[in-house]
Amino acid sequence: MFQSFEVATRPADGPPRLAALRQRMNAVGLDGFLIPRADAHQGEYVAPHDDRLAWTTGFTGSAGFCAVLHDVAGVFIDGRYSLQVRSQVDLDHFTPVAWPATQLADWLVEQLPEGGRVGFDPRLHTIEEIRKLREKGEEHGITLRSVGNLVDEIWEDQPAPPTGKILVHPVSLAGQAHAEKCADLARALEKQGERAAVLTLPDSIAWLLNIRGSDIERNPVPHAFAILHATGAVDLFCDPAKLSEEVRRHLGPDVACHPVMAFGPALATLNGRVRLDKASAPVWVADQLSACDIVLGQDPCVLPKACKNAAEIAGATAAHLRDGAAMCRFLCWVDDAVLSGGLSEIDVVTRLEAERRKDPLLRDISFDTIAGSGPHGAIVHYRVTEQTNRTVTPGDVLLVDSGGQYADGTTDITRTIATGPVTGEQCACFTRVLKGMIAISGLRWPVGLTGGHLDSLARVPLWQAGLDYDHGTGHGVGAYLSVHEGPQRLSRVSDVPLQPGMILSNEPGYYRTGAFGIRIENLINVVDAAPLPGGDDRPMLAFATLTWVPIDRRMIEPELLTAAERDWIDSYHAETRRRLTPILDVDTAAWLDAATLPL
Repeated sequence: MFQSFEVATRPADGPPRLAALRQRMNAVGLDGFLIPRADAHQGEYVAPHDDRLAWTTGFTGSAGFCAVLHDVAGVFIDGRYSLQVRSQVDLDHFTPVAWPATQLADWLVEQLPEGGRVGFDPRLHTIEEIRKLREKGEEHGITLRSVGNLVDEIWEDQPAPPTGKILVHPVSLAGQAHAEKCADLARALEKQGERAAVLTLPDSIAWLLNIRGSDIERNPVPHAFAILHATGAVDLFCDPAKLSEEVRRHLGPDVACHPVMAFGPALATLNGRVRLDKASAPVWVADQLSACDIVLGQDPCVLPKACKNAAEIAGATAAHLRDGAAMCRFLCWVDDAVLSGGLSEIDVVTRLEAERRKDPLLRDISFDTIAGSGPHGAIVHYRVTEQTNRTVTPGDVLLVDSGGQYADGTTDITRTIATGPVTGEQCACFTRVLKGMIAISGLRWPVGLTGGHLDSLARVPLWQAGLDYDHGTGHGVGAYLSVHEGPQRLSRVSDVPLQPGMILSNEPGYYRTGAFGIRIENLINVVDAAPLPGGDDRPMLAFATLTWVPIDRRMIEPELLTAAERDWIDSYHAETRRRLTPILDVDTAAWLDAATLPL
C-alpha cells in the first residue's frame, strides 16, 4: 500500500517556529543556534522525535543542517537537494546555502563579523565537528556554547522517542557469533593498550551483537549505546522494553543490559585509555569521560562490518536475485500500464512495493521509493506526495530508485525507463551514464586504492560532453543493515582503501533541471581479482555484480558504445536472463527475453 510521504510541516509553518526559536535564543543570551539533521547516534535517518531540522524549516532531505541567527537562517544542503530545499522552505525566512562549498565556520564568520555566542546541543554534534568550528570561530570572536536543545523546548507536540523491539539476527546469516566478534575486537583493543571502546552508532552495535532493531523506519537498527571492554564483555544501554527474554538469552552473560539513563554514569566510571570515534561520537559522550585518557580513533566495528564475510555475501546474492525478480515483474507491468494510460507516480511506487512484499523474507523497503517522471526525475531524492503526484505521460523518462530490506540482505537499485519515444539528447545522456557505470563495473585496480581514486572513472564519458552530476558515484551498503553504510564510498572525498567484502552502489547519473533525470544503479562487491597472463604478482581487486535487472535498451545509443561496452551489456543481459528466468512467471519471462536481446 502506498504511504503518503507528506511531511509533518509545511513552508508556512517555518516562520512562526523560527520566531519562537529566536525568542528562546534571546532568553538564554545566544546570537545563534545550530540545528543538525543528526540524532544522538549520528544516523542519516532519524526518528520523528529527532527530526528537528524538518520540523523547524520544512526541509526533509537526509543530509543538511540549519544555522539560525537573529537576522538570517541558513539551510545548508549539498547538490542533491538544491531543488528540493527551495520547494520545502519559506524562502523569505530561510536561505539555502550550498554546502560543502560554503563551510559553516566561514558562513558564521561572515554573518557575525563582530563575533557572538552560538549555541549547540552537545548530544547532536560530533567531537570533530565542534573542534573545527571552535578553531575557526575563536579566531573571529565567535564562542560556541553547549546548551540544552532549544528546538525541543518549543516543540510542544514532539513525538516520543522510538521504542521498537530488538530482534535476534541468526548466526547463519551473520556468519559469525557475536561472542567471537566481541572477543576479536577486544583483543585488538588490548593490543593497543585500550581498556574499552564506546559505541554510539546503532548499526555498529547491531552488527557486533547480531541483533536488529526497528527504531528507524527503513533501517533495521536499534537506538542503543554500548561499551565494549578489552575483556570482551559488553555493556548495552537501551530501553529495557525493547529486550525480550529471547534477545536476553541470545546476548548471554557477557552482555550486561542497562537502561539508557545509566549510560552517562557508566561513562563516568571508566578510566584508563578509552577509544572514542571523533567522527561519530557526540561531544556529550566525551564530556562524561573526564577521568579517562580519550583515544580518538575509529569505531572498531566500522571496518569489519563493511567487509562482509562469506555468509553475508551469500545472503546479499540471494536477496538480490529475488529482488531482481520483483523488479522484472514491476518493469513488465510498467510497460503495459503506460500503454493503458493514466499511470501516476504513486501508482508506480505502490506497485513496486507490492511486488517486493510478495517475498516472505522482506522486512521493509530500504528507503522511501523514488519515482520521478519527467522533470521530477531531475530531483535527486524526490519523494512523491499527493500534492506532487504526476501522471506518467508517454515519452516521459521515468527514474525509479528503490530497494528492499530482506532478512538476508539489503538491496538498492535504480532504473531509468523510457515510457514512449525518447529524444536523441536523452538517449545520448543515458548512454554516457551507462558508459560510466560499465567502467566501474569492469574495473581492476591495485590493492590500496580508495573510492576517491575510482570515482572520476564513472564521470569521464559525461565530462567529455561537458556534463557531470553532483553526488558521489557510490555509497556503502550494509548486510540487512543501513542502505547507506560507511566507511566505503565511491566518492571524490573518500580516503578509505577498498577491501574484499565491501558492498557499494555504482550509480552515475545526469539531471537536466525541469526536464528529466537519468541514473543507473547496480550494487557491486569488492573481490580479489584473478591474475592475468603477462601481469606481475601485484595483488589486484575487482568488482563482482550483485544486481541482475535489465537496463532499458530503448534508451541506449549503440553508436556511442565501444565494442567492449556492447559486449558488457550483452553479457550482463544474458546473465540476467539465465539467473532470473527460472524464478519468473511465464509472462514476465517472455518480457525478460525481449528486454535482454543483444544490442
